[in-house]
Formats: sequence, structure tokens, C-alpha cells
Amino acid sequence: MKDYLRTQIRRVLDALGDVPDDFEIELEAPDRPEHGDLATNTALRLASVLGDNPRSIADTLAERLRGRVDPARIKSVEVAGPGFVNFRFAQDYLFDGLADLLAQGDTFGQTDAGAGERALVEYVSANPTGPLNVGHGRNAVLGDTIANLLAWTGYDVTREYYYNDAGRQMRVLAQSVRARYEALAGNVPTTTLTLDDDTTVEVPETFPEDGYLGQYIVEIAQALYDEHGDALCATDDLAPFRAAAETAIFGDIEATLRALNIDMDGYANEQALHDEGRVDAVLDGLADAGYTYEEDGALWFKTTEFGTEDDTVLVKQTGEPTYRTPDIAYHAAKFERGFDLMVDVFGADHHAAYPDVLSALDVLGYDTDRVDVILYQFVTLVRGDEPVKMSTRRANYVTLDDLIEQVGADVTRFFFLMRSPDTHLNFDLELAEEESEKNPVFYLQYAHARICSVLDRAEEVDFSHDEDADLTLLTHEDEIALIKELLRFPQELQNAADARAPHFVPNYLRDVATAFSQFYDNCRIIGEEQELASARMRLALAAKTVLKNGLTVLGISAPRQM
Repeated sequence: MKDYLRTQIRRVLDALGDVPDDFEIELEAPDRPEHGDLATNTALRLASVLGDNPRSIADTLAERLRGRVDPARIKSVEVAGPGFVNFRFAQDYLFDGLADLLAQGDTFGQTDAGAGERALVEYVSANPTGPLNVGHGRNAVLGDTIANLLAWTGYDVTREYYYNDAGRQMRVLAQSVRARYEALAGNVPTTTLTLDDDTTVEVPETFPEDGYLGQYIVEIAQALYDEHGDALCATDDLAPFRAAAETAIFGDIEATLRALNIDMDGYANEQALHDEGRVDAVLDGLADAGYTYEEDGALWFKTTEFGTEDDTVLVKQTGEPTYRTPDIAYHAAKFERGFDLMVDVFGADHHAAYPDVLSALDVLGYDTDRVDVILYQFVTLVRGDEPVKMSTRRANYVTLDDLIEQVGADVTRFFFLMRSPDTHLNFDLELAEEESEKNPVFYLQYAHARICSVLDRAEEVDFSHDEDADLTLLTHEDEIALIKELLRFPQELQNAADARAPHFVPNYLRDVATAFSQFYDNCRIIGEEQELASARMRLALAAKTVLKNGLTVLGISAPRQM
């Protein structure tokens, strides 16, 4: 409907003249339903352009639109307040839309806005140095839901996990495993480390500075010792220790993601970028463009020319690239693979790094308008208003597995999606553990299960709702309100996809569940006259469809009973 009205308004504006071609027509639902179904502030925004008062412009717009709009779609065009133009939908439009919803079923909400476009969504991208923590969980769920939204709006989506496997972190990981392995072989004594929180831990004397202390390191070392005995003590090569750690930790990471209903389409790694010469090609390209220089034994990128306070190191004095350098190469490879849209989901700690990557890509001639970076704020676990430190079995930080085990995958996903990515998230464990409609995800799942119960009960009393039911009988104000809410679904998904804002969907689904509850409380189904009952049953089925489809986009189950 918004697209239809924008077209009609644009034609009226073109006839008026003096309206810029790039003027964007805004349409939003009024705050108060009695003001109509959609409203535009076009007249208010054009007052200075057209040299007239907004109310006069609105009167002209409304008069001309009344002669243009299809009465089967738009019941009325009205002027309100200082110059708003309000539109009310025709009931035929609502009934036709409801019929289309029922016909489309599980595909209702899907659009072709991104048809023919290829999108790559990079998310999680945690290095395989330990189990995923709660912060990684928010990344994973945000990225996966953005990928779902893009797929529902027509994009050909690839989900990808990138990790750094060629830097210091992986070297320290391998050294940590080796030290634990040597201790198991009885070749090195142990020593006591005092940690920042004044707790102590026993480690081999060969344990590296800032080594990984989790129990999972001991388990990896034990598996190597079980397989090789003490044979690996004779080699200085870290490769078997790194390979064993990477394999074991990635196995755990993939299992955690599967528990959250997340499956990646592919993986990319830093070492491959070095092996394929992509990192060197980036450095050569930046040098050829005159944007690098050497100083103090390091190679620098002239990021001050793009507004930063200081230039950025690309290659350290040791000859080892900083993490920005392979990131530039990885993004260049994304372009070369032909993606039309590249979405990166990063933690807020990347806020200073990603502009350097985009600047380098600009220098190398890539269209960075095709790269969309989503920065999310971090997560605090709370119980009530108090921060909570959860215990953990495998590491010295909170693991995502612990959270999933405590509150379940559906709740975990939903709570990560309730707030805008750029908002700090307090994950309320007390609310998350609540198995009632106080829990926002349970509220939606209960609504879906309630409708399933209504449909099942109808079968039990031999009530069959006719697929050709007369939907025009649905004239009660709560029936009309529910229909309007349901028909918003495709546009809500499109808005969420365009804004990369998954939190739009839970908020919308709550409105659907509330509208259904209002309808069900005031519009009897079983026991009502047959034709009206059949129409109402079809409306209930439509509400079930939207709730199920919406939960599917969020990666959350839609149970038939609870």
C-alpha cells in the first residue's frame, strides 16, 4: 500500500511542479488509529519549497488524490492538523489482502525487493581460541536474523564465518596446548599463577604469557597425549597443537551455533589470504596509490588523509601484519566474488578499525557503499537490576552454552533480538527463566499455541471452516484491527531488512499477539452462526500464519502447545 500511495502522491507532485525529483515521500501509521491507517507529512515538508502554507498544500494534495486513488483500496483521503494528509483503507482492500495472506500461507511476508542481488552476511567470526561467550551470542543471533530477513526479501544470501588463524592468538593457543601436553607427559614442573581476580591456577612452567586457561585446553592436550603418548615432546613444531586445538574448538563452536538454529554456508580464514597472495596484493595496491610509508621499521597507512587523528600500522616491526591488513584483503575478496551487498556484524570495539578498512577499499577502487557495517553493543547478564556472574565449566568467562542450557535456545535468541543492536543489552535472567506470558517470547509462543488450540477444538466438535468463507462478514472493530495488523507483516519485514534492524520484528509480533487477544476476547467463534464462525476461524488461521512466519524469521520455534 505504501508503494501504491507513493506513486499516486508523486504523480500529483509532478503536476504541481517545483518539487525536486529526489524528494522522498514519507508515509507512516498515525499514532492514533482514529486518524486513519497511513499519513504523510508531505505538505509540511514542502511548505518552504512551494512558498505556501502547509494546510493549503495539504488541501490541494487531498483534493487531487481523491480523484486518483482506487476506491477499492482507499476509502478516504483527509486533511488533519497543520497539514497532514491521512488515508483510510477500504474494506475490500482488507478482505482481498486477508484472502491473499491465507492463500500464501508459509510464504506470506516474502517479497522480491532484493531479487537478483547476492548478499554476504559475515557474522560470529570469533577466532577458534575458546568457547563462544555471551557477546559472541548476540553477534551470532543478530547476523543470522539479518540473513533471514534478507532471504525473506528476495536476496540470494550467503552466511559466512571469517576467522584469524595466522596471528599471535593462534600461536599462543598452540603454546598453551603444548604446555599442558608437556605437563601430562611429565616433562615439566608446574607453577602457580595469580589472576587479576586474585584467584590462583596451576600451570606448567612453559605456559605462555597470556595463555589460555580454560579446562578445554587441558582436554585438547589430553586427547593429543592419548593419541601420541609423549612423542610430540620431541618436536618444536606447534602445528599439531594448533591443528588439534582449532579442530576441537571449532567442533564446539559449530555445536553451539546448531543449538541456536544457526548453520553457516561457509568459512574463510586469514591463512588462506596469505597463501593466495591477497594480503601482499593489498599492500602493493595501497603502496602504488601512494597511501603507505615506512617508519620505525613498520609499514603505515595514511589514514589521517581520511580524517583519523593518527596513521595506522599495517605491518608491525616484526613483519607480522596487524589484523586490519588481512581484513582489507578479505573484503577485497568479497567484492571479487561478486556480492552486491556485504553486511558485517561487529562488536562495538571495532568502531575505530572498520573505517580504516573501508578507507583502504576506497583507495583500491571498490564501491564501499555496498558494505554495511552493523555495530552491536555488549551484553550484561543481570538478575533483576544486579549484574550476575554465571559459573562456567570450561573457561574463565561466561560461555554461550551455559546461557542456552539455563534459559533455552528460543529465549536466548529472542532476548538478543529485543533491543536495537546499537543499544547496550541487559539480559535479564530472572525474566528469561519465567515460563509464563511475562516472558516476551513465551507471550508470542503462547499466542500461537492458543490459536492452534482453537483450531484443534473446532475439529473436536466437528466444526469445519470453509476455505471459501465470506470474509466480508468480518466487520467488528477488533476483526478489522487484527486484519490491518496482519497485513503490515510484509512491510515490517522489509523495513527490518532495509534497516538491518531485527528488533523491529519482535515488536511487531507483540502487536499481532495483542490484536489477536483483543479479537478473541470480543469475537466468539465456536457457537456463533456458521458463516460468521467460519470467517472468524479463517482470521484466526491468518493470525497463526503471521506469528509462525515471524517466529521463523527470528529463528524461533512456533509450538502447537505449551
